[in-house]
Amino acid sequence: MRFTQSLLLASVLNLTLSATVFAASPDWSVYAQALHAVKAGNKHDTPLNVVNYSALKKSGQLEAAYQVIKNFPVETLASKEEKLAFYINTYNILALKMVLDNFPVDSIKDVGNVLSPVWKKTAGEIGGKEVSLDAIENDAIRKMGEPRIHFAIVCASVSCPDLRTEPYTAEKLNKQLDDQAKSFLNNAKKGLNEDGKVIHVSKIFDWFGKDFKTVGGIEAFIRQHHSGLSKAAIETDIDYDWSLNSVDE
Repeated sequence: MRFTQSLLLASVLNLTLSATVFAASPDWSVYAQALHAVKAGNKHDTPLNVVNYSALKKSGQLEAAYQVIKNFPVETLASKEEKLAFYINTYNILALKMVLDNFPVDSIKDVGNVLSPVWKKTAGEIGGKEVSLDAIENDAIRKMGEPRIHFAIVCASVSCPDLRTEPYTAEKLNKQLDDQAKSFLNNAKKGLNEDGKVIHVSKIFDWFGKDFKTVGGIEAFIRQHHSGLSKAAIETDIDYDWSLNSVDE
């Protein structure tokens, strides 16, 4: 009897632990399906992952992915990795949703204007609360002190980092963020290029320069994620193309 009770207790404990793990990790399978609309391509002579927005709108998969984050109990997120993965995916889903809700547009910035920029507009709900892209980025993600997020959150534009073709997960997050940073800095059209005198890099490093202080500064970060660079000065002056990261239709 005592042995049976022990087995029963162990089974209940295992179920409880499994439920806890599940609760802290959303089911990203529908979002993974939505990301099938993302393919390697080229726009304005810039290699990037382009999005087939027409197909994505027709499939309804992004709306299903949005329902996952809208109804997910964010209070169950425990570790920094769980929170970062959740909010990075959330930002990217809501940026895509913002485009689809207003499609067709030439740029996500066309959804807003000077007095009411798109970043400040309500993009959706999380846990019953309305949120903007600006709030997710600045009030949730950036406060966690991880500069590599700037190469993972994607504002639906050509010069943004590439939209990854898989969801971010807590288990793979460190590798995924490293991969995103290296991939972006190896894209000469929007990440980094060197002309022998100057190392030209994205304006992202200018806009969010203070975020890189936690890893020794902009130059230290760039040299860590891009090998073989000269000792030339770094300038954050690559033109930023805000055109939609869409396939040519």
